[in-house]
Amino acid sequence: MNILVNPTVAFYTLGCKVNQNETEALGALFKNHGYSVVDFNEKADVYVINTCTVTHLGDRKSRQMIRRAVNNNPEAIIVVTGCYAQTSPEDVKKIYGVDLIIGTRDRARMVELVEEYKKGQEPITFVGDIFQARDFEELPIDRLINRTRAYLKVQEGCQQFCTYCIIPYARGPLRSRSIESAIKEANKLVEAGFKELILTGIHLGAYGKDLSENIDLADLCREILEKTKIERLRLSSLESVEISDELLNLMADNPRFCRHLHIPLQNGDDEILKLMNRPYTTADFRHLIQKIRNKIPDIGITSDIMVGFPGETDTHFANSLAFVEEMGFSGLHVFKYSPRKGTPASKFPNQVPAPVKEKRSKAMLKLAEQGFVNFAQKYVGKTLDVLVETEWPQGGWEGHTDNYLRVILTEEVNKGEIVPVRIKSVEKKYVRGELIKAGTE
Repeated sequence: MNILVNPTVAFYTLGCKVNQNETEALGALFKNHGYSVVDFNEKADVYVINTCTVTHLGDRKSRQMIRRAVNNNPEAIIVVTGCYAQTSPEDVKKIYGVDLIIGTRDRARMVELVEEYKKGQEPITFVGDIFQARDFEELPIDRLINRTRAYLKVQEGCQQFCTYCIIPYARGPLRSRSIESAIKEANKLVEAGFKELILTGIHLGAYGKDLSENIDLADLCREILEKTKIERLRLSSLESVEISDELLNLMADNPRFCRHLHIPLQNGDDEILKLMNRPYTTADFRHLIQKIRNKIPDIGITSDIMVGFPGETDTHFANSLAFVEEMGFSGLHVFKYSPRKGTPASKFPNQVPAPVKEKRSKAMLKLAEQGFVNFAQKYVGKTLDVLVETEWPQGGWEGHTDNYLRVILTEEVNKGEIVPVRIKSVEKKYVRGELIKAGTE
């Protein structure tokens, strides 16, 4: 193959925020080697598909996007990475046009491997045993990303082995980024102009468990708040059993630490939680939520809930619905259980029919809407700071408060700024606000 002049690369990302963060880092990596990043629908010299395998639908969509890349430019180099590439490299290898397969390790070598492929022209599969991974793979983002909130990945791997989840097999054991490296990256992001930093990981609450020093997530957050000038620090998803008193105290005491926690519940019935291999009961979860709200009264608590898990009867679901209502989450992601080959739950008896899962999902989503409205109504007439993030399609802007209320503004404001806003009214999924101008309050 001839050496490319002004080579281009296009990315497509499936799945979670961690994948999105990793794609941004890979984009910076390619840019540093002279590539220009173009839209995935354009003709590119290299296509990178960052795959997801959480559900069989994720696998299918991953395959679809690989084929789309091949159709976009049959002469392009097609790189497949991520969780589907890690767990099913042989399946990926069978897809026509795939040139390079990299799992969830060694992605920092992606450009190098692309260059190797150009010389040899033989498909390369670069997928190692993920359970042998011991070190956190650093993929620094050293170019300005066109967003207002920056994700900082500080943790990799999971060892929970919930019976429905393939992720431990795709991501391997726990690996944590050093505090020094996290601080260095955080300061780069602050210098690039980001006002909010979101710490993320596959199992974020397990941060530090693999490090020789006796440190945890609270220590990392404290160091970031002390050693950077980030205006907002936010956490992504945390397991309930890993939320320490030290972390809550830090959140309560430091106004730069966003008053928001995303705590996956997954189900509100103890029998189903046990079948899922979740490490808590509803009583444990209730006690934690009460403690959090007593310490941080204005906190927004969002969650994940799954419906239709194998063996979930009408009674189990009624219990789950009632418990979710009791918890009063300000936001809820609702998932219909999807059998995942390679997980214990896929072989469980009493699989729930699709129409039943659909009905339960609609009931839970209705409850989720009401939970948001109940939470948001408490802030009507109050003034909250909002980070202006994206243009609102109907005109104006949208952004989030520190406790994760989604706010719509009609006034002209600057993207990336944090502005005071008086909450005026509540819709089903967002609130409308009015900009408070200097000297008017």
